[in-house]
Amino acid sequence: MIDLHTHSTFSDGTYSPQELINLAYKNNIKAIAITDHDTIDGISYAIPEAEKFNIELINGIEISADYKGIEIHILGYFLDIKNTKLLNLLKDLEKTRNKRNQDLINKLNEIGVNISLDYVKSLSPLGLVTRAHFGKAIAEKGYTKNIKEAFNIYLGKGKPAYIKRTLIPYDQAIKIILESNGIPVLAHPMIYKLSNNDLDIAIRELKHAGLKGIECYYPSNTLKQTNTLLSMCEKYNMKITGGSDFHGDNRPDVSLGNIFLGKQIDYKILEDLKNI
Repeated sequence: MIDLHTHSTFSDGTYSPQELINLAYKNNIKAIAITDHDTIDGISYAIPEAEKFNIELINGIEISADYKGIEIHILGYFLDIKNTKLLNLLKDLEKTRNKRNQDLINKLNEIGVNISLDYVKSLSPLGLVTRAHFGKAIAEKGYTKNIKEAFNIYLGKGKPAYIKRTLIPYDQAIKIILESNGIPVLAHPMIYKLSNNDLDIAIRELKHAGLKGIECYYPSNTLKQTNTLLSMCEKYNMKITGGSDFHGDNRPDVSLGNIFLGKQIDYKILEDLKNI
């Protein structure tokens, strides 16, 4: 019925915002959030298409942030996409991303991977350039068989071309979402590989900073992990959300709307999220 975590060509997805809405219609999804990384630019393109197909579109974003040296992702829902503070933050994030991209090209060239930044940018004509685009460029130029291998050999943490990104503090990410009339939610908590105790501490500290929900339903979660997250929602009075983290061809094993154990999640989760 709903999918609250999707990516378009404005970040590292392969479907345009309009194509996402069309796919949602075909998959009988009634509400969808476009949550591109550190950008809201794709939302305006999706609005007319959503109106055409009578699909509820939630203005969203996924902001990368620092929590005690760990990169975490904060989802924001129901954003005022004209909020000045939000727009200014996104401009600053774009500048730091652009610097990192140039540094990444320099590192790749130094180790014999001869691709240009212009070529990588050509793979993302509409939006931000992410590591996924670098991976695609590396694969298309024949240095690896595919994007996954590009990360395993060059781009992943600890690999020759890895560059740690400059991240904003988690409390700043949460604050800017709240100031944009949005609802901040912790994305895919289990991928951070924290112990249950450390995750419990993190949820408590994030709630103190203003976090309102946890993405409990997620394709890679086990039933046990999901139940752990649901228990934390109950313990800290947090809202429950879920999303596929759909990226199109960049993550071909994930399909739009199939969120947990190959199933969809119910619209009442979205209704409950609205009641904050």
